[in-house]
Amino acid sequence: MSAANVWHLGVKELRSLRREPMTVAFIAYSFSFAIYVAGTSMPETLHKAPIALVDEDRSQLSARIGDAFYPPNFMPPSRITAAEMDARMDAGLDTFALAIPPGFQRDVLAGRAPAVQLNVDATRMSQAFTGSGYVTAIVTEEVNAFVDRRRAEAAPPIDLALRVRFNPEMKHAWFGAVMEVINHIAMLALALTGAALIREREHGTIEHLLAMPVTPFEIMAAKIWSMALVVLAAAAASLLFVVQGALGMPIEGSRLLFLAGAALCLFAVTSLGIFLATIGRSMPQFGLLMILVILPLQILSGGMTPRESMPFAVQTLMLASPTTHFVMLAQAILIRGAGFDVVWPQFAALALIGAVLFVLSLARFRKALAEMA
Repeated sequence: MSAANVWHLGVKELRSLRREPMTVAFIAYSFSFAIYVAGTSMPETLHKAPIALVDEDRSQLSARIGDAFYPPNFMPPSRITAAEMDARMDAGLDTFALAIPPGFQRDVLAGRAPAVQLNVDATRMSQAFTGSGYVTAIVTEEVNAFVDRRRAEAAPPIDLALRVRFNPEMKHAWFGAVMEVINHIAMLALALTGAALIREREHGTIEHLLAMPVTPFEIMAAKIWSMALVVLAAAAASLLFVVQGALGMPIEGSRLLFLAGAALCLFAVTSLGIFLATIGRSMPQFGLLMILVILPLQILSGGMTPRESMPFAVQTLMLASPTTHFVMLAQAILIRGAGFDVVWPQFAALALIGAVLFVLSLARFRKALAEMA
């Protein structure tokens, strides 16, 4: 292998990428606006949910319940009539509509169990699931406090001291942004490397490379380092300007250690991208193959849902995926401030998986070139 050939071929890939402004713009969007939107658009916690109140009792208790809903969890309740409730829900104006029937306070004081209707717009799934529990707890607390004529509760048998580590304010945007950076690293590494090889084939320049004194190893190594460098630089800029700057998330661990782990993940994923590009004969075929691969890598790697909630067979199978180890590594370094003494097993796993994928991809790439020759 000639290091000079690998260097010059890699520079050629960077120049080819520079001549594609749409691809460059997509990379910039993926690591800037897309990260910010993913981190802030779907909070798990309830935030300013619109709620309407149908108060047919007009009592002290019903007024007390209405006053218990306030920001930041809920917007101040809109006082509406029963005839307006369905129309407002259909128009998407309210996520929750609480209907208090006539004689509610009288029935509560008499020891009866009056029914209170809660309508929920389940199309807003995150708020609907969390908010239903909030509304139930608030109504129950206000009714109990009204009946007992006091708000103080009996002293619990133990005093539970809650200490929230790593994310004291429990901001979902921090977790969401980090996971989106991880997902985009894998997605773009796979797409850019595979597209670079498909582009060579479609433009006919692969034959020019075969006529040159370069080996398949040099061609493949050049594509890997050049595309990995682009994604790594974009990810580093995203951490600095979007995750830390725009979202205000503190990076607890070493950024260099995270980037080193990202480089190993890129080594594995770019090798996989070349393997898929040797199977697909055109860009549409490669795109379909990439969808079949990238979705399981992202969904089952532990970035969207905890691995512990998955079937044991899936957990075991996904240990062969580089994204599984990269998610564990990234969360440990960026969120929990772990050092190399903690994440070295993930580094070792990424290096091993990357080496295996590189060897398999190189063998497939040589076979594909031999078929073209």
